[in-house]
Amino acid sequence: MTAIPYRLPQKRHLVTELPGPRSVALTERRRRAVAAGLGSATPVFAVDADGGIIVDADGNSLIDLGSGIAVTGVGASNPAVADAVAAQAHRFTHTCFMVTPYEGYVAVAEKLNELTPGDHEKRTVLFNSGAEAVENAVKVARLATGRNAVVAFDHAYHGRTNLTMALTAKSIPYKHDFGPFAPEVYRMPMSYPLRDPAGTDGVAAAYRAIGMIDTQLTADSVAAVIVEPIQGEGGFIVPAPGFLPTLAAWCGMHGVVFIADEVQSGFCRTGAWFASEDEGVVPDLITTAKGIAGGMPLSAVTGRADLMDAVHPGGLGGTYSGNPVACAAALATIEQMSTLDLNARARHIGEIAFASLSATTERLAATGQDVIGEIRGRGAMIAVELVKPGTTEPNPELAKAAAAHALSRGVVVLTCGTYGNVLRLLPPMVIDDDLLCEGLQILDEALTPA
Repeated sequence: MTAIPYRLPQKRHLVTELPGPRSVALTERRRRAVAAGLGSATPVFAVDADGGIIVDADGNSLIDLGSGIAVTGVGASNPAVADAVAAQAHRFTHTCFMVTPYEGYVAVAEKLNELTPGDHEKRTVLFNSGAEAVENAVKVARLATGRNAVVAFDHAYHGRTNLTMALTAKSIPYKHDFGPFAPEVYRMPMSYPLRDPAGTDGVAAAYRAIGMIDTQLTADSVAAVIVEPIQGEGGFIVPAPGFLPTLAAWCGMHGVVFIADEVQSGFCRTGAWFASEDEGVVPDLITTAKGIAGGMPLSAVTGRADLMDAVHPGGLGGTYSGNPVACAAALATIEQMSTLDLNARARHIGEIAFASLSATTERLAATGQDVIGEIRGRGAMIAVELVKPGTTEPNPELAKAAAAHALSRGVVVLTCGTYGNVLRLLPPMVIDDDLLCEGLQILDEALTPA
């Protein structure tokens, strides 16, 4: 990886307990000003961030193993991205592409058409958030096919709008008491190797879902199948080999639009530009966001030209969609990903993390504390599923306690999973090896019984 000129020392350094007094005071201000329904994973307030470090309001330097949920893969203040944002903001911050278009939007679309899987003719439309991208991908699929039904999967997460809540599997906290939801969404079983019946490979898991679709719906009523190639909030579930290609092939046979939701798994996160590439899957439509623009709000739907161009003029868009500052950030971010070869860097991070976590697993198992049910993921998208010792029963209490212990030692680690029992690692792909290894050592400590 090309050397990065970090602004901040890449060292963990604690000067107060966490949270410190300034973060505590800010938390009280937040309580009085911000709606209670908006949660935060940690009680510390950031004032600076660079590389693999977050500095909080009390001057503590924390190791960042979350990247703002897979957003700041190139770093939270990458100089090239910051310069591009500043330069564009000095020119203009907004005109609305639907009123007075600008080249940056077109350039981002061209880049996404080039980078996403498949060499077919493509079109792209830009939005603000992953949920917007998913919702518009479904709109495109329904209009282009003239069908209504949409198939999603167990453990899926696709967003917080009404339609994307319907697509999302987990009720609490995402859906509870927010219904009724958008209709014509049907949920099928996901390939979940740790929890599938013995002998269920990826192909068998795909045909299990396909059989249920044929029984409950019939193929000619299905507009789209939407799936995360590696599930995000559901627990970083990696489907068994063969699951995605089998689903995609069935969709192709029946005129069903295959949508890959790569909002969390895209842009080098898994060691490839997109997780779909691992098995050569070419989606009809692909949704992206998070890592696309180095922290600026941007998302996209990219897909087959015949599908995207089926929508009538004015049927897609939004006032802020493809904001010029966000587009400038995206172009700089993608350039940095290429220049720094963050695909290779993500694979390197994965090798370090898997080796460390495997050693932790073996050490704990040797003492009868076999609480790690599975280490899974790809590249810099890694999960540790925690279980009760000697079982596959989910252990959300340990996940919560481990994340809290890690934070107390200055390491930001996120949890996820349908059962709340998964620790997920999403470090910035520009984190240096020493900082990553220190964070993993503290995670080992967090999983070790007192």
